Order: sequence, then C-alpha cells, then structure tokens
Amino acid sequence: MRVVIVTESFPPDVNGVAHCALQTARHLVDRGHAPVVVAPAPAPGHKPDAFAPCPVVHVPSLPLPGYPQVRVALPSRRLAATLVEHRADVVHLASPFVLGVRGMAAAARLGIPAVAVYQTDLAGYARTYMGAGEAAAWRRIRSVHGAADLTLAPSSAALHDLETHGVPRVELWPRGVDTERFRPDRRDEALRRELAPTGELIVGYVGRLAPEKQVELLAGVCGLEGVRVVIVGDGPSRPGLEQALPGAVFLGRRTGDDLARVFASFDVFAHTGPFETFCQTVQEAMASGLPVVAPAAGGPLDLVAHGHTGLLVPPRDATAVRDAVRSLAADPGLRAAFGTAGRATVEGRTWAAVGDRLIGHYTTVLAGRRTAVAA
Repeated sequence: MRVVIVTESFPPDVNGVAHCALQTARHLVDRGHAPVVVAPAPAPGHKPDAFAPCPVVHVPSLPLPGYPQVRVALPSRRLAATLVEHRADVVHLASPFVLGVRGMAAAARLGIPAVAVYQTDLAGYARTYMGAGEAAAWRRIRSVHGAADLTLAPSSAALHDLETHGVPRVELWPRGVDTERFRPDRRDEALRRELAPTGELIVGYVGRLAPEKQVELLAGVCGLEGVRVVIVGDGPSRPGLEQALPGAVFLGRRTGDDLARVFASFDVFAHTGPFETFCQTVQEAMASGLPVVAPAAGGPLDLVAHGHTGLLVPPRDATAVRDAVRSLAADPGLRAAFGTAGRATVEGRTWAAVGDRLIGHYTTVLAGRRTAVAA
C-alpha cells in the first residue's frame, strides 16, 4: 500500500502529533508498505529527524505568532506533486488544520481516499486562547473531517465529541506505547538524588508548557511538605510557570531513553490539561510503573482507572490535584499498587498492535471506494 502521511508536525518537533506520525510511518515500513511524509519544514538550524524511516517532503513554513515552537505550513505545490509522484493509494491526514486541509483538498481533487486522524481539541484551544470561537472551531472541524472517507478518534471522549457535533464516519483508533523504552527498571537513583537531594517524593509533569496545559494547577503540590515537583518540557508558558511553581525543577525538553529514565525516576505522575484527546504521556507514565493523577476529562478517562491505576480529579481544580497527590504521598503501598496495575494495563498496547488496526482501517476505506466505483 502506498500511503502519503500529511502531518502538521513531525520530528524534530516533540509533541503527540509528531510522535504518532513517526510511529505510523515506522509501522507501515515494517509491514512492507511504502509511506512518504509531507510536513512543515523545521525551524532554521533544526535538523530533520535523521532516523525517519521513509522519505520526508518538507513544505515551507513560518512560526506561529506568539508560539514560535509551532510551525505553520505555507501554500506549496510540493504537497499535490507528492500525491501524484508517489501514486498514493490513501492519504493519511494527521491532525489536519492547515497543511492537512490542503492535503484533503488535493486528495479529493485527485480522487484519492483520505483518512483523517483527529488529535487536537481545536475547540478547547479556542476557549483557552480567545475566550470564544468554540462554535467556529467545530464548524472547521466538521468541514475538514466531513470530507474524509473516515475519521479516527483517539479516545471514546473524542469520538463522542465528534459525533455530537455532526462529524460522520468516525471510528476509534487509540495510540500505542513503547513498553520496551518506558519501563520501571529505568529508575535512576543518582538522578533522584539530584532532583530531590533530601529524599522528597518526586511528582512529575511531562508535556508542552502552554496555556491549555494549565500546569499552574500544580502550585498547590509545590507547597506540600516533602514533595518535589519536576517539570519536563518547554513552551511559551515556561517563564510564567517558573514564577508560579516555587521550588519546582524545570528540566526542559527530554527525549528518547533520557526521557524514559526521567519518567521512571518519578514517584507520581500528574497531568493537568483538560483538553487532551488522548494524552500519550499518561500512557508512558503507566508503562513506567507510576501512579497517575489526571483530570476526569478527554483521553485520560479511557486510560486511568480511578482507584486502580491512579486518581481522576475534576478538571481545572488545583485543590483536587493537591489533595490527590497528598493522598498518594501518604501511602507508599497504594502508589506501588497503582503503578503495578498501570504497567499491566498498557503492556498489550504496542505500536505494532495499534498500527495493524490502522492498516485495517485503510483496507476498509479502500474496499469501500472500490465498491462505490463498481456500483
């Protein structure tokens, strides 16, 4: 199968869309298929991922105003030319927003089936950044995804939101996790002594530092006696968070085995963002054997079994986050039980298993197109 993956983000970017697009390309190659990636060009001075498993076509891009870590693709003939030159059987649209919208239009013009992967809560972002615009965001989502042969939602909450807002032809497609990389035995006692020199309980957050992540909700956790908050990631909110989270350690961006070592060295993982369509870092924390505190909204509802693998708290409730962490800090046995259960829960969620489900979706879409043509 010849697949063109049109993605709004790709390594060296570090985010859920980029990671999922990379894993998809790797799995397609492993299964003998022929993918090509089309993505915005990285910022000047940033080298593309040398380990990309397939050809990557970069289109010109500019930084998003106010959020330069995000690159927005400019109009380019390279996208349509790639669909033609690669003789694509199917177009995979990863979180279509700008480049993906153009990819959808080009696929429709060329008569190529398109599978759109919903990954970004644009409506939630509209509320966060503009205080309004949610209805307009859903109109855009409906327009883009309604043109696809199939939309794939990463969680039951996302699937429900899409169907409620009139998006047709939606199926569930979750995300895999690398359980070989993220595992409890990567715990590093030397790193723990560096992060918490007096033996504090380490509560970690991993993710972008941006307004929609609401990392400032960890302020109350910073005030707990015997607790050290460690923040992994970067983004436009970092300067403000360094002021809002007294005593927290900011490690910046970490990737690969280094990130896995940091994860496994936490005692508790806390996520605060209420707009997650999936929340890959929760899965990585569970694979690392950590108890999880997360908002009872979006993707975490599928991932965290309350009272079994972690604690779900009301979204945007700093007091609830603090109290959940406090209860785990006071009970080592409960932390261990949640961590063990979390690891067991994700062990079968490999990228290979998830990738095979994706190929099954491609096959169904292609068969549907052939049936429609024959009719």
